[in-house]
Amino acid sequence: MRAPRGLPPASEPMSTQWLRRRFLHRVPSWGRGQSKARGWGTGLGDTVGSRGPQACGIAETASPLPYRRPKFLRGVSPAPWPDPYPDPQTRPRPVYCPAPDRSLPWNAGYAEVINAEKSEFNEDQAACGQLSIKHRELGDDEDQEWMILCQEKYVPGCYWALFDGHGGPAAAVIASNVLHSCLKAKLEDVVEGILAPQPPMHLSGCCICSSDPVFVEEKGIQAQDLVIGAIEEAFQECDTMIGQEMTATGQSGGCTALAILYLEGKLYVANAGDSRAILVQREGMRALSSEFTPETERRRIQHLAFIHPRLLANEFTRLEFPRRLKSEDVGQKVLFRDYNMNGWGYKQVEKSDLKYPLVHGQGKQARLLGTLAVSRGLGDHQLKVLDSDIDIKPFLLSIPEVTVIDLEQQEPQEDEVIIMATDGLWDVLSNEQVAQLTRTFLQDNRHDPNRFSELAKLLIHRTQGKENGTWEQSSAGNVLVSYDDISVFVIPLHHKKKKRNKDS
Repeated sequence: MRAPRGLPPASEPMSTQWLRRRFLHRVPSWGRGQSKARGWGTGLGDTVGSRGPQACGIAETASPLPYRRPKFLRGVSPAPWPDPYPDPQTRPRPVYCPAPDRSLPWNAGYAEVINAEKSEFNEDQAACGQLSIKHRELGDDEDQEWMILCQEKYVPGCYWALFDGHGGPAAAVIASNVLHSCLKAKLEDVVEGILAPQPPMHLSGCCICSSDPVFVEEKGIQAQDLVIGAIEEAFQECDTMIGQEMTATGQSGGCTALAILYLEGKLYVANAGDSRAILVQREGMRALSSEFTPETERRRIQHLAFIHPRLLANEFTRLEFPRRLKSEDVGQKVLFRDYNMNGWGYKQVEKSDLKYPLVHGQGKQARLLGTLAVSRGLGDHQLKVLDSDIDIKPFLLSIPEVTVIDLEQQEPQEDEVIIMATDGLWDVLSNEQVAQLTRTFLQDNRHDPNRFSELAKLLIHRTQGKENGTWEQSSAGNVLVSYDDISVFVIPLHHKKKKRNKDS
């Protein structure tokens, strides 16, 4: 998406002050109803209040950013519910998607649904749009040969992102408003290196050491490595801004982040959390992201506790056991594993091993410090273990894993799409099930111009049990249903191929 006007210069980090000037005037949209819960106002008058401490150089007391749904859902109103609804347990959960006349980049489809009474607000957020990466201005003392790279003022790109909030919608709202701006600024810092035949040692173009190009070549540094670095830095800067905003407004919470960037013929899939993206092809399916949970990142988390044992405050043990140990286990040799082990070994149980495990549980029940189900994401700066002063943030990473797809080296076939969704979808449907539903639907609706949004709606409906869209289980009793917020993007890759052919 196009960066907001008034974006600070690349040399200056974006601040909470810039964030609030840009977004505080926004009027919130719907949750389940109009509510002031958790500091979220219902109109402009409620968003300019006197709430929260002074912080980050803000003269007046800060108010939370207003809650709203994604920009591209404006004009889409929720269906009215009967009042009073006869049975809240069977209340329909309407699925929203953009209006047919509101086109998303690459004709992508989108749909979302709020959770089943888990919270008042939909804690998911989404963002998408065009990115225009501006060439940096060169100084008079810089190599004028670099001006050759600046024939075009902007480098175009596209961006899609999903944010799954927890502990409230605040972090996801902030991230959806600013991550693309952080990303744009970081890309503009390195755009000349991205466009060069080979990234230079010095971005100014000067050559202090004659062997500099050799060093770069030996390291195997490519343009895509600069893009990956910019994405990683953008996630970290966004995380910092969320922390500043939360401190200024007295809020808390965090979110996972899954973003896809298209730039210079390549797709970059960046994931920090447990949302997921898959590439569905005519003859197969490819996972484009990994889920980051306390279980999948056990070794990293245990190693951090080994290096900094004070983080456990003498209340947790970093070792993993098949179950929670009891006093009767003391003196016995039991299975265990530590940060340096993929396999298992035996150790004699000591009294200190009876503490609560740093990572405990399995699958969706795995928890970090008995609290959080994800190990990467944005926010959670204020999160502590219940009834303690033990911070969880030191164990969390805001750095995403980035997967690259080179669209110039492959020819996307018709109906080849990327499905990206928050974890509510994947709790119920496997990668293979989503891929099969996608192939069948797109083949049967080949001539429907809105088929990608309709597919996103279909995937959500398949998680809701009965065909009427309630969140009950089906009468068969063996169909899983999702009670979580769900957001889905369907991104057609063949659409980009057709656009390239037209441009040529």
